[in-house]
Amino acid sequence: METLSIGQVARQAGLSVEAVRFYEKQRLIEPPPRSEAGYRQYPAKAVRRLKFIQRAKEAGFTLKDIGGLLALRREPGASCADVQLRATRKVEQVERKIRDLECIRDALGRLILRCSGRGDLSDCPILEALEWDAEDAS
Repeated sequence: METLSIGQVARQAGLSVEAVRFYEKQRLIEPPPRSEAGYRQYPAKAVRRLKFIQRAKEAGFTLKDIGGLLALRREPGASCADVQLRATRKVEQVERKIRDLECIRDALGRLILRCSGRGDLSDCPILEALEWDAEDAS
């Protein structure tokens, strides 16, 4: 069986050595056996796992989510429906975040419209609105 050093695994996966160690600490990849000299000896399949982790992160999954997806492969009776459900939930979370960001954008837009961009900071309607809202909330 071919083994790879941590540097080789990192290079092939497009990651830093520190990232590989981090994912190992997070238990997203299995700790590899070590040589007599104490060096990690990763199986070639570790590169595939690390690339999976990267793609899942790019798709918006958290490390906890990714751990759950990886665990499904070991779960008897797990199916594509389980993965689809997790992906559907992730889409719902993304849609909630989009709505929240749209509300933030709209609130900032209203504040920007109130400000001419001229004058002293003591008369800035944006700062005044933020201070008033903070005092109002307490």
